[in-house]
Amino acid sequence: MSARNRELLGLIPASLLVTAGFTAVFIQRQSSHSNLSLTYGAIFLGLCVAVHLVVRMTLPHADPYLFPLVALLACFGLVMIYRIDDNLAREQAQWFVLGLGCFAATIVLLRDYRKLERYRYTIAVIAIGLLLLPRVVGSSDNGAFIAVHVGGISFQPAEFSKLGIVIFLAAYLRDTRQVLVLGARRVLGLTLPPLRHFGPLLAVWGLAMVMLFVTHDIGTSVMFFGALVTLLYIATNRASFVVAGVALFGGGAWVVGSNIAHIRDRVDAWLHPFEPALYNRLGGSYQISQSLFAQADGGLFGTGFGQALLKLPGGGTIIPAAHTDLIYAVIANELGLAGATAVLVIYLLILERGFKIAMLARDSFGTLLAAGLTTVVGLQVFVIVGGVTKVIPLTGVTLPFISYGGSSIVANFVLLALLLLISDRARRPA
Repeated sequence: MSARNRELLGLIPASLLVTAGFTAVFIQRQSSHSNLSLTYGAIFLGLCVAVHLVVRMTLPHADPYLFPLVALLACFGLVMIYRIDDNLAREQAQWFVLGLGCFAATIVLLRDYRKLERYRYTIAVIAIGLLLLPRVVGSSDNGAFIAVHVGGISFQPAEFSKLGIVIFLAAYLRDTRQVLVLGARRVLGLTLPPLRHFGPLLAVWGLAMVMLFVTHDIGTSVMFFGALVTLLYIATNRASFVVAGVALFGGGAWVVGSNIAHIRDRVDAWLHPFEPALYNRLGGSYQISQSLFAQADGGLFGTGFGQALLKLPGGGTIIPAAHTDLIYAVIANELGLAGATAVLVIYLLILERGFKIAMLARDSFGTLLAAGLTTVVGLQVFVIVGGVTKVIPLTGVTLPFISYGGSSIVANFVLLALLLLISDRARRPA
């Protein structure tokens, strides 16, 4: 079976999941099924097949599993959001269609991803400007400036900025990776790269970190930092760079925790989630505590789809931000450890395909770009799932393709298109 036929076959389970999911929601709400579930499944399959035809015509040799895996996550996210709030699900469906459109447009218009190397500094400036935008014209949400509101539309520029930063890092390291190794010096047991060549890279990355410090968006800064350290290690094969990066991250985390009040509050909530004073305080540990209660209540196989208690009869909220920050907790509550683990397995499969694309890429820029983009996705999943499960302090990062958020789903579809562009060139017969 050809790669494209395998891709087409893989889209069928995703459409069946949409049909089954909406059927379960209708039965749970009305004790009866509805033909609308079949309609939704057919529409979803039709949209995915249309995009598949674009991929078939333009990228015949691209990885056949990435798009079906992402479609599976996206359809599951639509069903979960519809189960939480009908109106939000309709908005998410519109963003999903826009994301598919941007995915197809990126493939058709870009074609050769190596053109991005020529505009590395322009892309870096635009990315940093996007990071600063919420602080200039945005509004604060729980102490962080992450969203910009234009009319009735709200979007998060950092979702698109992460693509630009990774493109710059990959392009710059592609040219300087050899001199970073050959010109390195040993200082106190650590191998340090020459400042002349490492300086511009550190300056652009440091400016991005300053912008994130100003906007208090710590979750995104973790992704950027992780992408830099990962690409440095891949480009130079020097573990000392990773050690130095971890040390810098530890120092930065201490500075941020000491100077930003809402970060201190999140750390306190992480360390003492069940302390009564924190639990009952506005902006305290109520969110993370309810997340842990919900996951514990789900057990091994869950309470049942649609059975999670999200709101109190009087109008209070049991699981805050169930459609965004804590959607993984809702999944664990309704589908149990088994369902939540299945979601993580799908993400692991996506990461495996992404890193395989990086290994197969025929040029250094393609290798670094694919590795960086895949790392960003993996770190985003780790940051939000780790926060919800109390592995790390909770931050406001979306779960890719599942959480409600138009900026996230559009940016991640563009990211997927870049990975498929690299894959097509890598798998193309010589």
